[in-house]
Amino acid sequence: MAAAFALILEDYRADFPAQLQHMPRAIHILLSACMKESRAVDVFNPDLIALPQGSNFIGGRRVIGRGQAIPVRRPSDGRVYADLDSVDDAQLGEAVEDAQRAYKSSGWAQTDPRGRMRVLRRWADLIEADMETLAPLEALGSTRMIHEIRAWDVSYTAETVRFFAEWADKIGGEVAATTPDKLGLTIHEPYGVVAAIAPWNLPLVMAAWKIAPAIAAGNSIVLKPSEMTPFSIVRLAELAIEAGLPAGIFNIVQGDGRSVGDPLVRRPEVAKVTFTGSTATGAAIMTACAQTGPKPVTLELGGKSPQIIFADAGLDKASAIVARAITLNAGQVCVAGSRLLVQEGVADQVIDCIMTAFAAHKAGPTWASDSTLGPIISEGQLDRIDGIVQRAVADGAQVLTGGSRATAPQDGSFFLPTLLQNAAQHSEAVQGEIFGPVLTVQTFTDEMEAYALANDSAYGLAAGVHTSDLTRALRATRTLEAGTVWVNRYGRSNDFILPTGGFKQSGIGKDLGREAYVANLKTKVALIEF
Repeated sequence: MAAAFALILEDYRADFPAQLQHMPRAIHILLSACMKESRAVDVFNPDLIALPQGSNFIGGRRVIGRGQAIPVRRPSDGRVYADLDSVDDAQLGEAVEDAQRAYKSSGWAQTDPRGRMRVLRRWADLIEADMETLAPLEALGSTRMIHEIRAWDVSYTAETVRFFAEWADKIGGEVAATTPDKLGLTIHEPYGVVAAIAPWNLPLVMAAWKIAPAIAAGNSIVLKPSEMTPFSIVRLAELAIEAGLPAGIFNIVQGDGRSVGDPLVRRPEVAKVTFTGSTATGAAIMTACAQTGPKPVTLELGGKSPQIIFADAGLDKASAIVARAITLNAGQVCVAGSRLLVQEGVADQVIDCIMTAFAAHKAGPTWASDSTLGPIISEGQLDRIDGIVQRAVADGAQVLTGGSRATAPQDGSFFLPTLLQNAAQHSEAVQGEIFGPVLTVQTFTDEMEAYALANDSAYGLAAGVHTSDLTRALRATRTLEAGTVWVNRYGRSNDFILPTGGFKQSGIGKDLGREAYVANLKTKVALIEF
């Protein structure tokens, strides 16, 4: 019986997270318990994953960095599993110069658009076919669980490449309205060398958001992954060469932000910068681009996203969505729904549902089939999360569930799903991005109070609204100060046409959608007189 229930849950997870958010809570808990009973096995042995020499990718091949070695730990068990060979200053310069040379001489930007499209389609096919290499490599040192990577991350990465491939011949110039004796044209051209800095929380997916539109538009790119999750991205670059991408169009440099990230965005050859990460780092990058350019930037930064549950919502479904939105990737998602605003009168019922959902999670390593709560990326981040929670408690907040580190089979970095009540509106727990599985809960009496609480934040990345009133839902989408508003759901779908990006301190510009492709093109004007 348990094995049968486990198979059913796998079918739901294959379309994650859409199916799980609609599953009745009792069935979800039962199936999760069966998973724990029947599938407590390792999907792969982390000690047997081979890491080829050379963590950088320059000129179409792996290159061993000459910079300072950086120890890389597995957050699931705390073990140092590799020493990252970062680039030195000279190699960083070689990577950027190689990207500029490839942009000018490889013919990639001048290739007919459908030719670029065909290369990118082959690349996407190779990514999907490489599942058994990419998935364990991604799970090995990240916070992403192997079953989630297989069900979503790899295929989503491939689909991102396919989506932007299709834009290669869809954006042209325009003929302007001029006097009859003149011909005015607007012409779109690639920038040249694009510098990208990708985060650690979804390494493959976030890198694809940066790489795919830039390359599809005809640019070359130099990418710096996070030094905490550096390896799976290099495999992507190898597959790109196999697909036919010219050498030098996609280069990867490894290292930390101070020694590699900052000098990368300051290089004079870099014409545009795209970054996903913290608001503080985004501000530093924007400053560097102003000082050395100016050059355009796309920044997807921090979030402190509210989820509003009105009394007329389907409460079981809404509660499951809220719980999932803060425990996905252990809360280490920029759009994590970290503030619950629930209408008085239904708060107790919603809180009970969420606490039950939190209790059903099992912390465990990313390679274990029965893990449902992944690790925190580092001990430093774990200490930071714990500190925020403890300071909130000292300031009068109550921990309804969780509130401490979680135990797991290995000596990894785990934090229990946590529900905080009565945290002060001005407190760090309510206002700051925690980037962990910590949900604050506040109540409201009417609609306008809900929106006022939701908008009382320096961030504006995303928001969720749960209601059966269509008119109210439409008002919410107009009133909430967020780049994305989800109604009766929370989280992105596979609708790549919908751009993503935030307001206020959550960033500038958009990833995904037509907007991301156009952001990698500059506009030239031609005026021809007859």
